[in-house]
Amino acid sequence: AAEKGGYPPELGGYPELGGYPDSVGYPDPGVYPPERVVPAYQERETWTRQMDFIMSCVGFAVGLGNVWRFPYLCYKNGGGVFLIPYLLIVLVGGIPIFFLEIALGQFMKAGSINVWNIAPLFKGLGYASMVIVFFCNTYYIMVLAWGFYYFIKSFNSVLPWSTCDNEWNTPSCIEFFRHPNCENGSLANATAAPNLTCLQLAEGHSPIVEFWENKVLGISEGLDHPGRMNWEMLLCLVAVWILVYFCVWKGVKSTGKIVYFTATFPYVVLVILFIRGVTLPGAYDGIMYYIKPDWSKLGEAQVWIDAGTQIFFSYAIGLGALTALGSYNRFNNDCYRDAFMLALINSGTSFFAGFVVFSILGFMAAEQGVHISQVAESGPGLAFIAYPKAVSLMPVAPVWAALFFFMLLLLGLDSQFVGVEGFVTGMLDLYPGRSYHRYKREIAVAICCFLCFIIDLSMITQGGMYVFQLFDYYSASGMTLLWQAFWECIVVSWVYGADRFMDDVARMIGYRPFPWMKWCWSFITPCVCMGIFLFHLVNYKPLTYNNVYVYPWWGEVIGWCLALSSMLCIPVSVLYKLFRAKGSFKQRWAHLTTPVWGPHHMEYMAPDAHSRAPALPPCNADHNKVIIFESVM
Repeated sequence: AAEKGGYPPELGGYPELGGYPDSVGYPDPGVYPPERVVPAYQERETWTRQMDFIMSCVGFAVGLGNVWRFPYLCYKNGGGVFLIPYLLIVLVGGIPIFFLEIALGQFMKAGSINVWNIAPLFKGLGYASMVIVFFCNTYYIMVLAWGFYYFIKSFNSVLPWSTCDNEWNTPSCIEFFRHPNCENGSLANATAAPNLTCLQLAEGHSPIVEFWENKVLGISEGLDHPGRMNWEMLLCLVAVWILVYFCVWKGVKSTGKIVYFTATFPYVVLVILFIRGVTLPGAYDGIMYYIKPDWSKLGEAQVWIDAGTQIFFSYAIGLGALTALGSYNRFNNDCYRDAFMLALINSGTSFFAGFVVFSILGFMAAEQGVHISQVAESGPGLAFIAYPKAVSLMPVAPVWAALFFFMLLLLGLDSQFVGVEGFVTGMLDLYPGRSYHRYKREIAVAICCFLCFIIDLSMITQGGMYVFQLFDYYSASGMTLLWQAFWECIVVSWVYGADRFMDDVARMIGYRPFPWMKWCWSFITPCVCMGIFLFHLVNYKPLTYNNVYVYPWWGEVIGWCLALSSMLCIPVSVLYKLFRAKGSFKQRWAHLTTPVWGPHHMEYMAPDAHSRAPALPPCNADHNKVIIFESVM
């Protein structure tokens, strides 16, 4: 076999292609010297108990999107009617891909890159998910830094965003304004400026908006005016990154324990806020506005698009972190059951959070004498403008403010450190083997956190919000996640084989999942993903801030570079691998789409498994070693 240039096919070699199988830690076939030795196999770390995995997935997938995005989309798209497209897309897109990613990680026992050894030609999917999750880790931490800043500022007898007598306030700051008092065109009892007309007062600024824009952000005129750094935000950013580092540095043994607190405590706070919210005046009107169905909305395409993108965001699909979490499961764990349980928790949290949000927004609307639609916002505006305003109107306001921002911090924290865990797992899986440094993980986590921190410095300047929005709108947007999910389904269903993967799942859990999963992976989910993706592309709108500031052309170019940096990983890596392989196109395709099994598969794979074993080093004069893989075969 060595004389012919490689191992025969029955041992996994392809001598006619001039090389050995692409394996973990090796370059592409035919490009490494024959004397390379396969790295020693290391037993993969596993969760201490299965509940650690469940809580980690809950902590990662249940995040800020459930609290500030779902309720807003629900009221915007017809109230209770929005649940119809939402639940339909959960069944045809959310649960199938959620299950696919967890099962793939559990079966391959690898992170987001090496998991695609199931079809090595498409390893670019792993690199794409690594790019996306790196960008997510970079900008998502800013929400934690802002939340931490508000949490600290909550420990004051008077909340700093509730008054207009601070150094950052402007002359147009107005503390309180009731629209019904303006019936005669003037306002006699405005607390800030009783002599101004209603028109002048309508153009005034709320103290919470001025606190957010002038104090927290110190926002500049635009992206081309970065300005100075906010040293208070710098300290908050350092604090949360240190917190994330020490949550992740020891691996899943420590992460699995921390999430018991970070994933469950927000539910305690949500229940407390819900009980408080429904007792406030105006809460009933807010809740009815949230759930009252508007059947006419079902005919609008945008409603279905919003439902699809929300599910991909809130289920954390396409980031590779779910794959990494699944890779630490026991091989025989029932991941099929887990996927349904986690989907129910995720969507249930979103729906429940809507009652909490809109009971408080109803109270705000009643206090200010305006319609609920005028106080309902999505994204940072809801978390850092609407909620702080709401708690400032409550009795014992500092207590409610501290409680809310502590919940916000925990909701974001577990999503952040599981995202970092997913990225580090993928990187470490690229370099397995004997050269295992004692503190390899700790060093890798430190490098990851430091690189993200350096990029984050651009987001704590006066122009930082514009940079933050660029990352949020492009780097991990609906388009990149839909593109990623589409290719995941295509590769597993049509390259590796949907029936084949269903057999693999049956080997793990002891029974075949319902055929619905196979139909979704093969036909329904790719069509849904590509349909929403094309609609996004056709209806693309340039990015704006507050619907006023339009980003310059070069800002949009930077944004598209962020998006394409992950999306192009897939086609570029496919072309690169095909170009470098040898033989006819059919031979190249057959070789590069044949799975590379890890040593742990030898114990579980059936005797008739029609794929190649891990690459073995050739026997020659320099290496007189024989490696024998024992298995139940």
